Amino acid sequence: MSKGTLFDKVWNLHTVGTLTSGQTQLFIGLHLIHEVTSPQAFAMLRERELKVLFPERTVATVDHIVPTENQARPFADVLAEEMIVALEDNCKAHNIRFYNVGSGRQGIVHVIAPEQGLTQPGMTIACGDSHTSTHGAFGAIAFGIGTSQVRDVLASQTLALSKLKVRKIEVNGTLNPGVYAKDVVLHLIRKLGVNGGVGYAYEYAGTTFEQMSMEERMTVCNMAIEGGARCGYINPDQVTFDYLKGREFAPKGEDWDQAVEWWTSIRSDADAEYDEVVVFDAAEIAPTVTWGITPGQGIGINETIPKPEELSDSDRAIAQEAYRYMKLNPGDRIAGTKVDVCFVGSCTNGRISDLREAAKFAKGRQVAPGIKAFIVPGSEDVKKQAEAEGLDKVFLEAGFEWRESGCSMCLAMNPDKLQGSQISASSSNRNFKGRQGSSEGRTLLMSPAMVVAAAINGVVSDVRDLL
Repeated sequence: MSKGTLFDKVWNLHTVGTLTSGQTQLFIGLHLIHEVTSPQAFAMLRERELKVLFPERTVATVDHIVPTENQARPFADVLAEEMIVALEDNCKAHNIRFYNVGSGRQGIVHVIAPEQGLTQPGMTIACGDSHTSTHGAFGAIAFGIGTSQVRDVLASQTLALSKLKVRKIEVNGTLNPGVYAKDVVLHLIRKLGVNGGVGYAYEYAGTTFEQMSMEERMTVCNMAIEGGARCGYINPDQVTFDYLKGREFAPKGEDWDQAVEWWTSIRSDADAEYDEVVVFDAAEIAPTVTWGITPGQGIGINETIPKPEELSDSDRAIAQEAYRYMKLNPGDRIAGTKVDVCFVGSCTNGRISDLREAAKFAKGRQVAPGIKAFIVPGSEDVKKQAEAEGLDKVFLEAGFEWRESGCSMCLAMNPDKLQGSQISASSSNRNFKGRQGSSEGRTLLMSPAMVVAAAINGVVSDVRDLL
């Protein structure tokens, strides 16, 4: 095994060759597909009379367009029904494993692959979805790709990519009570910028990440893309191995022992060289809320919305646009901002540990009058597990809606949408203008626990007051 970072080792092991463009032709070990970016790619294959080269390395699910209130077929949305039918037909034609609604395995693509043990250390993973960086939590190199690249992977199992630089982001120390992985990644994006990672892979390192569970690590890597990085990863360790052991597609028996030995060998070496290293202190991170229209416009719950003169020249123009769109004033406290809708879910925070933490704060409390609050499990497996633990009853008794699995109000491709200029407290990953379905809708990103605190109080609140 060559020396260096995990990124270098995995990249080199999967290099097929160097193209005339100077790019690397990289073999992709696992290709995840869903209903949104795959129909056009399959159509391109048909036009060229090509087949899927390695169907056994491709796994499909439906997530973006599925309704979360009523999943009876045909879907009420004609376009959504057409998209799921297209995926069903394409998977059948090419013999691709498909986790459809009602299979017991359906869910958000970045939730189901880890929970089934499909995502493993040392892999190269691609998916036609920007938040594919999630899978880097396992020590995989995972890329979000476009539709033409989905075609390329289906046809050749390879991608043409330029090699990235590697920035090591070290966070050390123990997080304070009420501070979560979501706060960590929002803090990092705030400090490094939404374009800070362009051209980089982010290696998240340090004692803070070492103390995190796999699901917390997934939250961090999920939003690497929001900081401009093409991928983000964490070196595999015992936490990784304990999570994977026994899952359906994880190695078994002697193969397991050999896999762990190899997974350990691909960790970044102690003397690995990085293009850049930045270090942060976990104790300085507070519950964080976005106030603007990019994930980098975030502040601690006790801070005020920054004034133009406090910002750099490059940040000032987008801040002026954010003040207008969000209808928030510089110098105002973010705490106390009225909300209309509270959403817990998404590929960032729709896993079982997210729902457990949210339920701790919902238990014995009531959603404030006039607030629409709902919980969307990230997969059918997560929903089943939550119901077995009675979490659904906790949420329902508190006044939350309990939904079926799907992407839901992370993006405007299903019936879950904001209306008019409603403000949403959201555990998702993007607060772009119109992202949650209304051209005037406003999104405040925060942790699931903070979303529950907002739902209970009807305003943006410090979850630590509920501890």
